[in-house]
Amino acid sequence: MTDQLTISNASLLDEEDAIRVYVVSLGCPKNRVDTERLLAGLPGRAILVENPSQADLALINTCGFIGPAVEESVRTILETAEACAETSDPPVLAVAGCLVSRYGEELAEQMPEVDAWLSTDELDTWPELAARALGIDPRTDMPDRVHTTAPSYAYLKIGEGCRHACRFCAIPSIRGRLRSDPDDAILREAARLTRMNISELILVAQDLTAHGQDRGDPNGLLKLLEKLLEQGGMERLRMLYLYPKGVGNDLLDFIRDAGSPLLPYFDIPLQHAHPDILKAMGRPFTGDPRHVLNRVRSRMPHAAIRTTFIVGYPGETDIHFKSLCDFVREARLDHVGVFPYYPEEGTAAATMEDQVPEAVKEERRQHLMEIQEEISREKLTVWQDQTVDVLVDEQHPEWPELYIGRTWFQAPDIDGVTYISGPKVEPGKMVSAQIIETKSFDLVALT
Repeated sequence: MTDQLTISNASLLDEEDAIRVYVVSLGCPKNRVDTERLLAGLPGRAILVENPSQADLALINTCGFIGPAVEESVRTILETAEACAETSDPPVLAVAGCLVSRYGEELAEQMPEVDAWLSTDELDTWPELAARALGIDPRTDMPDRVHTTAPSYAYLKIGEGCRHACRFCAIPSIRGRLRSDPDDAILREAARLTRMNISELILVAQDLTAHGQDRGDPNGLLKLLEKLLEQGGMERLRMLYLYPKGVGNDLLDFIRDAGSPLLPYFDIPLQHAHPDILKAMGRPFTGDPRHVLNRVRSRMPHAAIRTTFIVGYPGETDIHFKSLCDFVREARLDHVGVFPYYPEEGTAAATMEDQVPEAVKEERRQHLMEIQEEISREKLTVWQDQTVDVLVDEQHPEWPELYIGRTWFQAPDIDGVTYISGPKVEPGKMVSAQIIETKSFDLVALT
Protein backbone atom coordinates (compact mmCIF):
# COMPACT_ATOMS: atom_id res chain seq x y z
CA MET A 1 0.00 0.00 0.00
CA THR A 2 1.52 3.33 -1.06
CA ASP A 3 0.73 6.14 1.32
CA GLN A 4 2.18 9.63 1.19
CA LEU A 5 1.71 10.85 4.72
CA THR A 6 0.19 13.98 6.19
CA ILE A 7 0.22 15.00 9.83
CA SER A 8 -3.13 14.96 11.63
CA ASN A 9 -1.93 17.07 14.55
CA ALA A 10 -2.03 20.63 13.21
CA SER A 11 0.12 21.94 16.07
CA LEU A 12 3.12 20.45 14.30
CA LEU A 13 2.73 22.65 11.26
CA ASP A 14 3.75 26.10 12.51
CA GLU A 15 7.39 25.70 13.57
CA GLU A 16 9.76 27.92 11.61
CA ASP A 17 12.76 25.78 12.48
CA ALA A 18 11.01 22.50 11.73
CA ILE A 19 12.48 19.83 9.49
CA ARG A 20 10.49 19.56 6.28
CA VAL A 21 9.98 15.92 5.41
CA TYR A 22 8.57 14.23 2.34
CA VAL A 23 7.42 10.76 3.40
CA VAL A 24 6.10 7.71 1.63
CA SER A 25 5.29 4.78 3.91
CA LEU A 26 4.66 1.47 2.15
CA GLY A 27 3.21 -1.80 3.38
CA CYS A 28 1.55 -2.67 6.65
CA PRO A 29 0.44 -0.64 9.69
CA LYS A 30 3.55 -1.80 11.55
CA ASN A 31 5.60 0.11 8.99
CA ARG A 32 3.39 3.14 9.55
CA VAL A 33 4.16 3.06 13.27
CA ASP A 34 7.90 2.82 12.54
CA THR A 35 7.60 5.87 10.29
CA GLU A 36 5.69 7.87 12.89
CA ARG A 37 8.24 7.03 15.58
CA LEU A 38 11.08 8.15 13.33
CA LEU A 39 9.33 11.46 12.64
CA ALA A 40 8.70 12.01 16.35
CA GLY A 41 12.36 11.39 17.11
CA LEU A 42 13.73 13.99 14.69
CA PRO A 43 15.21 17.12 16.31
CA GLY A 44 12.74 19.99 16.50
CA ARG A 45 9.48 19.36 14.72
CA ALA A 46 8.62 17.54 11.50
CA ILE A 47 6.51 19.26 8.86
CA LEU A 48 5.31 16.95 6.12
CA VAL A 49 5.44 18.42 2.63
CA GLU A 50 3.84 17.30 -0.62
CA ASN A 51 6.88 16.84 -2.84
CA PRO A 52 10.66 16.35 -2.49
CA SER A 53 11.46 19.82 -3.82
CA GLN A 54 10.08 21.31 -0.59
CA ALA A 55 11.87 18.88 1.73
CA ASP A 56 14.99 18.76 3.85
CA LEU A 57 14.54 14.99 4.16
CA ALA A 58 12.88 12.60 1.72
CA LEU A 59 12.04 9.35 3.51
CA ILE A 60 10.83 6.12 1.91
CA ASN A 61 9.83 3.37 4.35
CA THR A 62 9.74 0.24 2.23
CA CYS A 63 7.99 -3.11 2.24
CA GLY A 64 9.81 -6.26 1.16
CA PHE A 65 7.29 -8.92 2.16
CA ILE A 66 6.28 -10.24 -1.28
CA GLY A 67 7.37 -9.72 -4.88
CA PRO A 68 4.88 -6.98 -5.82
CA ALA A 69 5.76 -5.06 -2.65
CA VAL A 70 9.47 -5.26 -3.51
CA GLU A 71 8.74 -3.95 -7.01
CA GLU A 72 6.63 -1.10 -5.64
CA SER A 73 9.32 -0.16 -3.14
CA VAL A 74 12.10 -0.09 -5.76
CA ARG A 75 9.93 1.92 -8.14
CA THR A 76 9.11 4.45 -5.41
CA ILE A 77 12.79 4.85 -4.48
CA LEU A 78 13.78 5.46 -8.10
CA GLU A 79 10.96 7.94 -8.70
CA THR A 80 11.76 9.84 -5.51
CA ALA A 81 15.49 9.87 -6.28
CA GLU A 82 14.74 11.31 -9.72
CA ALA A 83 12.52 14.01 -8.21
CA CYS A 84 15.21 14.88 -5.66
CA ALA A 85 17.85 15.20 -8.37
CA GLU A 86 15.71 17.71 -10.25
CA THR A 87 15.64 20.19 -7.35
CA SER A 88 18.18 22.98 -6.97
CA ASP A 89 18.80 22.05 -3.32
CA PRO A 90 18.23 18.28 -3.14
CA PRO A 91 16.98 16.85 0.16
CA VAL A 92 18.70 14.07 2.02
CA LEU A 93 17.25 10.82 0.66
CA ALA A 94 16.78 8.08 3.28
CA VAL A 95 15.40 4.62 2.57
CA ALA A 96 14.21 2.49 5.47
CA GLY A 97 12.37 -0.72 6.27
CA CYS A 98 12.02 -4.30 5.19
CA LEU A 99 13.50 -3.92 1.71
CA VAL A 100 16.69 -2.54 3.25
CA SER A 101 16.91 -5.47 5.66
CA ARG A 102 16.39 -7.93 2.84
CA TYR A 103 18.49 -6.45 0.02
CA GLY A 104 20.40 -3.59 1.66
CA GLU A 105 23.94 -4.29 0.42
CA GLU A 106 22.81 -4.97 -3.13
CA LEU A 107 20.66 -1.83 -3.21
CA ALA A 108 23.41 0.37 -1.79
CA GLU A 109 25.68 -0.65 -4.65
CA GLN A 110 23.02 -0.01 -7.28
CA MET A 111 21.60 3.23 -5.84
CA PRO A 112 24.44 5.55 -4.78
CA GLU A 113 22.00 8.48 -4.87
CA VAL A 114 20.50 7.26 -1.57
CA ASP A 115 22.16 9.04 1.36
CA ALA A 116 21.08 6.77 4.22
CA TRP A 117 19.89 3.18 4.50
CA LEU A 118 17.92 2.30 7.65
CA SER A 119 17.36 -1.40 8.27
CA THR A 120 14.86 -2.91 10.68
CA ASP A 121 17.80 -4.25 12.71
CA GLU A 122 18.37 -0.71 13.94
CA LEU A 123 14.81 0.57 14.45
CA ASP A 124 15.62 2.25 17.75
CA THR A 125 18.35 4.34 16.14
CA TRP A 126 16.43 5.46 13.04
CA PRO A 127 15.88 9.04 14.31
CA GLU A 128 19.56 9.32 15.24
CA LEU A 129 20.71 7.98 11.86
CA ALA A 130 18.35 10.33 10.00
CA ALA A 131 19.51 13.31 12.06
CA ARG A 132 23.15 12.54 11.32
CA ALA A 133 22.38 12.22 7.62
CA LEU A 134 20.89 15.73 7.89
CA GLY A 135 24.04 16.94 9.65
CA ILE A 136 22.26 17.85 12.90
CA ASP A 137 22.43 16.56 16.44
CA PRO A 138 19.85 13.90 17.38
CA ARG A 139 17.37 14.63 20.14
CA THR A 140 17.57 12.89 23.48
CA ASP A 141 13.94 13.20 24.59
CA MET A 142 10.81 11.68 23.00
CA PRO A 143 7.83 13.98 22.39
CA ASP A 144 4.26 12.92 21.70
CA ARG A 145 4.24 10.63 18.70
CA VAL A 146 3.67 12.16 15.30
CA HIS A 147 0.26 11.03 14.10
CA THR A 148 -0.24 10.51 10.36
CA THR A 149 -3.42 8.46 10.10
CA ALA A 150 -6.94 9.92 10.24
CA PRO A 151 -7.65 11.87 13.46
CA SER A 152 -9.98 9.10 14.63
CA TYR A 153 -7.52 6.20 15.03
CA ALA A 154 -3.89 5.24 15.50
CA TYR A 155 -1.90 2.02 15.32
CA LEU A 156 -0.05 0.88 18.44
CA LYS A 157 2.71 -1.63 17.71
CA ILE A 158 3.45 -3.86 20.69
CA GLY A 159 6.34 -5.94 19.41
CA GLU A 160 8.71 -6.83 16.62
CA GLY A 161 9.58 -10.02 14.76
CA CYS A 162 7.95 -13.44 14.72
CA ARG A 163 8.42 -16.76 16.50
CA HIS A 164 6.81 -18.86 13.76
CA ALA A 165 8.46 -20.48 10.74
CA CYS A 166 5.79 -20.54 8.02
CA ARG A 167 7.42 -21.85 4.86
CA PHE A 168 6.03 -19.13 2.60
CA CYS A 169 7.01 -16.15 4.76
CA ALA A 170 10.20 -14.07 4.74
CA ILE A 171 9.27 -11.96 7.76
CA PRO A 172 11.44 -13.82 10.34
CA SER A 173 14.49 -13.35 8.13
CA ILE A 174 13.65 -9.67 7.67
CA ARG A 175 12.35 -8.64 11.08
CA GLY A 176 14.00 -11.27 13.24
CA ARG A 177 12.68 -13.28 16.15
CA LEU A 178 9.87 -12.18 18.44
CA ARG A 179 10.75 -9.22 20.66
CA SER A 180 7.84 -7.97 22.75
CA ASP A 181 7.91 -4.31 23.71
CA PRO A 182 7.83 -3.60 27.48
CA ASP A 183 4.29 -3.04 28.72
CA ASP A 184 5.25 0.22 30.41
CA ALA A 185 6.49 1.64 27.10
CA ILE A 186 3.30 0.52 25.33
CA LEU A 187 1.16 2.16 28.01
CA ARG A 188 3.11 5.42 27.73
CA GLU A 189 2.63 5.47 23.98
CA ALA A 190 -1.07 4.68 24.35
CA ALA A 191 -1.37 7.60 26.76
CA ARG A 192 0.37 9.91 24.28
CA LEU A 193 -2.07 8.89 21.57
CA THR A 194 -5.19 9.29 23.68
CA ARG A 195 -3.98 12.74 24.76
CA MET A 196 -4.34 13.63 21.07
CA ASN A 197 -8.07 12.81 21.39
CA ILE A 198 -7.69 9.71 19.24
CA SER A 199 -10.77 7.54 19.75
CA GLU A 200 -9.57 4.17 18.47
CA LEU A 201 -6.29 2.43 19.23
CA ILE A 202 -5.42 -0.58 17.09
CA LEU A 203 -2.90 -3.05 18.47
CA VAL A 204 -0.61 -4.51 15.81
CA ALA A 205 2.25 -7.01 15.78
CA GLN A 206 3.18 -9.97 13.65
CA ASP A 207 1.27 -12.13 16.15
CA LEU A 208 -0.45 -10.35 19.03
CA THR A 209 -1.17 -13.63 20.82
CA ALA A 210 2.59 -14.21 21.25
CA HIS A 211 3.10 -11.00 23.23
CA GLY A 212 5.31 -11.62 26.23
CA GLN A 213 6.12 -15.22 25.38
CA ASP A 214 9.71 -14.28 24.55
CA ARG A 215 9.91 -13.20 28.20
CA GLY A 216 8.47 -16.49 29.38
CA ASP A 217 4.98 -15.11 30.02
CA PRO A 218 2.24 -17.18 28.32
CA ASN A 219 -0.41 -14.64 29.42
CA GLY A 220 1.37 -11.54 28.18
CA LEU A 221 -1.41 -10.31 25.90
CA LEU A 222 -4.09 -10.72 28.58
CA LYS A 223 -2.00 -8.74 31.09
CA LEU A 224 -1.37 -5.99 28.56
CA LEU A 225 -5.07 -5.74 27.70
CA GLU A 226 -5.93 -5.48 31.39
CA LYS A 227 -3.48 -2.59 31.81
CA LEU A 228 -4.68 -0.77 28.71
CA LEU A 229 -8.31 -1.03 29.77
CA GLU A 230 -7.47 0.14 33.28
CA GLN A 231 -5.58 3.12 31.88
CA GLY A 232 -8.50 3.95 29.57
CA GLY A 233 -8.76 7.04 27.41
CA MET A 234 -9.97 5.37 24.22
CA GLU A 235 -13.47 4.67 22.89
CA ARG A 236 -12.38 1.62 20.89
CA LEU A 237 -9.56 -0.87 21.34
CA ARG A 238 -9.08 -3.17 18.36
CA MET A 239 -6.66 -6.04 17.80
CA LEU A 240 -5.15 -7.10 14.47
CA TYR A 241 -3.23 -10.32 13.71
CA LEU A 242 -4.33 -13.02 16.16
CA TYR A 243 -2.78 -16.35 15.17
CA PRO A 244 -5.33 -19.21 15.32
CA LYS A 245 -3.28 -21.25 17.78
CA GLY A 246 -3.23 -18.36 20.24
CA VAL A 247 -6.98 -17.71 20.25
CA GLY A 248 -7.69 -19.79 23.34
CA ASN A 249 -10.48 -19.94 25.86
CA ASP A 250 -8.86 -17.58 28.38
CA LEU A 251 -8.39 -14.83 25.80
CA LEU A 252 -11.92 -15.26 24.44
CA ASP A 253 -13.47 -15.22 27.91
CA PHE A 254 -11.54 -12.06 28.74
CA ILE A 255 -12.67 -10.25 25.58
CA ARG A 256 -16.28 -11.30 26.13
CA ASP A 257 -16.33 -10.21 29.77
CA ALA A 258 -14.38 -6.98 29.26
CA GLY A 259 -16.86 -5.45 26.84
CA SER A 260 -16.41 -1.89 25.60
CA PRO A 261 -14.02 -0.43 24.56
CA LEU A 262 -12.41 -3.78 23.67
CA LEU A 263 -14.06 -4.80 20.42
CA PRO A 264 -15.26 -8.36 19.65
CA TYR A 265 -13.39 -8.11 16.34
CA PHE A 266 -11.11 -11.01 15.43
CA ASP A 267 -8.50 -10.81 12.69
CA ILE A 268 -7.33 -14.43 12.49
CA PRO A 269 -5.06 -15.21 9.49
CA LEU A 270 -6.04 -18.79 8.61
CA GLN A 271 -4.21 -18.83 5.22
CA HIS A 272 -6.00 -22.02 4.13
CA ALA A 273 -8.60 -24.53 5.27
CA HIS A 274 -7.30 -27.88 4.02
CA PRO A 275 -5.02 -29.72 6.50
CA ASP A 276 -2.67 -30.92 3.75
CA ILE A 277 -1.94 -27.36 2.64
CA LEU A 278 -1.73 -26.01 6.18
CA LYS A 279 0.82 -28.70 7.00
CA ALA A 280 2.78 -27.96 3.82
CA MET A 281 2.76 -24.27 4.78
CA GLY A 282 4.32 -25.06 8.15
CA ARG A 283 1.56 -23.19 9.93
CA PRO A 284 1.55 -23.23 13.74
CA PHE A 285 -2.10 -24.36 13.55
CA THR A 286 -2.76 -27.25 11.17
CA GLY A 287 -6.06 -28.57 12.51
CA ASP A 288 -9.56 -27.85 11.30
CA PRO A 289 -9.98 -24.04 11.33
CA ARG A 290 -13.64 -24.54 12.16
CA HIS A 291 -12.57 -25.24 15.73
CA VAL A 292 -11.21 -21.74 16.33
CA LEU A 293 -14.23 -20.12 14.66
CA ASN A 294 -16.56 -22.21 16.79
CA ARG A 295 -14.68 -21.18 19.94
CA VAL A 296 -15.14 -17.51 19.08
CA ARG A 297 -18.79 -17.77 18.09
CA SER A 298 -19.81 -19.97 21.01
CA ARG A 299 -18.85 -17.11 23.34
CA MET A 300 -19.63 -14.13 21.12
CA PRO A 301 -22.17 -15.02 18.40
CA HIS A 302 -22.14 -11.40 17.26
CA ALA A 303 -18.33 -11.24 16.84
CA ALA A 304 -16.89 -9.93 13.58
CA ILE A 305 -14.28 -12.25 12.07
CA ARG A 306 -11.87 -11.48 9.25
CA THR A 307 -9.15 -13.64 7.77
CA THR A 308 -6.74 -13.98 4.86
CA PHE A 309 -6.18 -16.91 2.52
CA ILE A 310 -3.35 -17.81 0.17
CA VAL A 311 -4.36 -19.57 -3.03
CA GLY A 312 -2.04 -21.39 -5.40
CA TYR A 313 0.39 -22.59 -2.75
CA PRO A 314 2.74 -25.28 -4.14
CA GLY A 315 0.87 -28.55 -4.34
CA GLU A 316 -2.60 -27.02 -4.05
CA THR A 317 -4.84 -29.15 -6.26
CA ASP A 318 -8.35 -28.50 -7.52
CA ILE A 319 -9.59 -30.69 -4.66
CA HIS A 320 -7.70 -28.62 -2.08
CA PHE A 321 -9.08 -25.41 -3.56
CA LYS A 322 -12.63 -26.76 -3.65
CA SER A 323 -12.28 -27.61 0.03
CA LEU A 324 -11.24 -24.02 0.71
CA CYS A 325 -14.22 -22.67 -1.24
CA ASP A 326 -16.59 -24.95 0.64
CA PHE A 327 -15.10 -23.75 3.92
CA VAL A 328 -15.61 -20.09 3.01
CA ARG A 329 -19.24 -20.72 2.05
CA GLU A 330 -19.83 -22.55 5.32
CA ALA A 331 -17.91 -20.19 7.62
CA ARG A 332 -19.65 -17.01 6.39
CA LEU A 333 -16.88 -14.74 7.59
CA ASP A 334 -17.37 -10.99 7.78
CA HIS A 335 -14.19 -10.00 5.94
CA VAL A 336 -11.83 -12.03 3.75
CA GLY A 337 -8.64 -11.11 1.93
CA VAL A 338 -7.31 -13.45 -0.76
CA PHE A 339 -3.75 -13.39 -2.10
CA PRO A 340 -2.02 -15.48 -4.73
CA TYR A 341 1.05 -17.30 -3.47
CA TYR A 342 4.36 -15.60 -4.28
CA PRO A 343 7.57 -17.70 -4.21
CA GLU A 344 9.77 -15.53 -2.01
CA GLU A 345 13.53 -15.80 -2.26
CA GLY A 346 15.01 -17.52 0.77
CA THR A 347 11.81 -19.26 1.85
CA ALA A 348 11.37 -23.03 1.89
CA ALA A 349 8.22 -22.89 -0.23
CA ALA A 350 10.02 -21.16 -3.11
CA THR A 351 11.94 -24.35 -3.92
CA MET A 352 9.05 -26.75 -3.48
CA GLU A 353 7.82 -28.87 -6.36
CA ASP A 354 4.34 -28.58 -7.91
CA GLN A 355 4.36 -24.81 -8.24
CA VAL A 356 0.94 -23.60 -9.44
CA PRO A 357 0.78 -21.57 -12.70
CA GLU A 358 0.18 -17.85 -12.27
CA ALA A 359 -3.01 -17.91 -14.33
CA VAL A 360 -4.47 -20.60 -12.09
CA LYS A 361 -3.58 -18.62 -8.96
CA GLU A 362 -5.35 -15.54 -10.27
CA GLU A 363 -8.38 -17.52 -11.39
CA ARG A 364 -8.66 -19.06 -7.92
CA ARG A 365 -8.22 -15.70 -6.22
CA GLN A 366 -11.00 -14.14 -8.26
CA HIS A 367 -13.33 -17.09 -7.72
CA LEU A 368 -12.86 -17.08 -3.95
CA MET A 369 -13.43 -13.33 -3.76
CA GLU A 370 -16.64 -13.70 -5.76
CA ILE A 371 -17.86 -16.21 -3.19
CA GLN A 372 -16.97 -13.89 -0.34
CA GLU A 373 -18.53 -10.85 -2.02
CA GLU A 374 -21.91 -12.57 -2.11
CA ILE A 375 -21.54 -13.59 1.55
CA SER A 376 -20.55 -10.07 2.56
CA ARG A 377 -23.49 -8.55 0.66
CA GLU A 378 -25.93 -10.89 2.39
CA LYS A 379 -24.47 -10.34 5.86
CA LEU A 380 -24.51 -6.56 5.58
CA THR A 381 -28.23 -6.49 4.75
CA VAL A 382 -29.02 -7.23 8.42
CA TRP A 383 -27.82 -3.71 9.23
CA GLN A 384 -30.38 -2.04 6.98
CA ASP A 385 -32.32 0.65 8.93
CA GLN A 386 -30.39 -0.07 12.15
CA THR A 387 -28.83 2.71 14.21
CA VAL A 388 -25.10 2.28 14.85
CA ASP A 389 -22.15 4.29 16.13
CA VAL A 390 -19.87 5.42 13.32
CA LEU A 391 -16.36 6.72 13.93
CA VAL A 392 -15.69 9.35 11.27
CA ASP A 393 -12.25 9.10 9.66
CA GLU A 394 -12.15 11.70 6.90
CA GLN A 395 -14.03 13.87 4.46
CA HIS A 396 -14.71 12.28 1.10
CA PRO A 397 -12.12 13.63 -1.40
CA GLU A 398 -14.73 14.28 -4.10
CA TRP A 399 -17.97 15.10 -2.27
CA PRO A 400 -17.48 17.65 0.54
CA GLU A 401 -20.77 16.84 2.29
CA LEU A 402 -19.95 13.13 2.44
CA TYR A 403 -17.62 11.56 4.98
CA ILE A 404 -15.94 8.17 5.37
CA GLY A 405 -16.21 6.36 8.66
CA ARG A 406 -16.35 2.92 10.23
CA THR A 407 -18.60 0.89 12.47
CA TRP A 408 -17.09 -1.30 15.20
CA PHE A 409 -16.85 -4.24 12.79
CA GLN A 410 -14.85 -2.32 10.17
CA ALA A 411 -11.08 -1.91 10.57
CA PRO A 412 -9.31 0.82 8.61
CA ASP A 413 -7.56 0.09 5.30
CA ILE A 414 -8.54 -3.60 5.16
CA ASP A 415 -12.34 -3.74 5.52
CA GLY A 416 -15.25 -1.92 3.97
CA VAL A 417 -16.27 1.56 5.10
CA THR A 418 -19.40 3.45 6.06
CA TYR A 419 -20.20 6.50 3.95
CA ILE A 420 -21.94 8.99 6.22
CA SER A 421 -23.49 12.43 5.96
CA GLY A 422 -25.65 14.71 8.05
CA PRO A 423 -25.38 17.25 10.89
CA LYS A 424 -22.42 17.14 13.30
CA VAL A 425 -20.43 14.76 11.13
CA GLU A 426 -16.73 15.61 11.13
CA PRO A 427 -13.43 13.70 11.21
CA GLY A 428 -12.52 12.32 14.61
CA LYS A 429 -16.06 12.22 15.99
CA MET A 430 -18.15 9.22 16.98
CA VAL A 431 -21.71 9.79 15.78
CA SER A 432 -24.93 7.81 15.91
CA ALA A 433 -26.36 7.16 12.45
CA GLN A 434 -28.98 5.08 10.68
CA ILE A 435 -27.92 2.68 7.94
CA ILE A 436 -29.91 3.65 4.85
CA GLU A 437 -28.18 1.43 2.26
CA THR A 438 -26.02 -1.69 2.22
CA LYS A 439 -23.62 -2.67 -0.53
CA SER A 440 -21.27 -5.59 -1.18
CA PHE A 441 -18.64 -4.42 1.29
CA ASP A 442 -19.72 -0.92 2.38
CA LEU A 443 -22.57 0.79 4.20
CA VAL A 444 -24.29 4.17 3.73
CA ALA A 445 -25.52 6.03 6.80
CA LEU A 446 -27.28 9.25 7.75
CA THR A 447 -27.24 11.05 11.09
